Amino acid sequence: MDDQFTIYIEKMHKTHDNLLSELATIRAGRANPHVLDRITVDYYGSQTPLQQVGNITVPEARIIQIQPWEKSMLKEIEKAINMSELGINPTNDGNAIRLVFPELTEDRRKELVKDVKKKGEAAKVAIRNIRRDAMDLAKKLEKKSEITEDDLQRQTKDIQELTDHMVEKIDSSVEAKSKELLTV
Repeated sequence: MDDQFTIYIEKMHKTHDNLLSELATIRAGRANPHVLDRITVDYYGSQTPLQQVGNITVPEARIIQIQPWEKSMLKEIEKAINMSELGINPTNDGNAIRLVFPELTEDRRKELVKDVKKKGEAAKVAIRNIRRDAMDLAKKLEKKSEITEDDLQRQTKDIQELTDHMVEKIDSSVEAKSKELLTV
């Protein structure tokens, strides 16, 4: 594809990357430190990602431990976790904060799978919108005689192939996450 279309290629890849980061924040009953990726803490007046104020470890399959670099940050970290939509109450022992992930019920697992599929559909819609924009550009260039009719056909075919490839990647990402969620 031509340079003019690289922006659309990048947009499609960013859409998939964004989906992957969203899926990583969905907890599957096992402790996954990525569920904390979007949580920020008030660190001396500025919002700082949780990963930058302490050491995050997974000592057991269903426990995440956050060891702040400074003990004074314990209350702020606890507050940030409580304010997030994580749905887990942190335990503060004076040195570290522990998050114990309960086993997910089957109903909750099915609910999360539905959510994952919704996010996948939204990503596919975004990919199709990017495809439409790229196709519109190709048609405009052909109308202005900047590309030939053969070039238009080739561009259209390339754009469609890329779209199909990205939709397949999204489907496989959604499938993998759904399988992870349903595995007890």
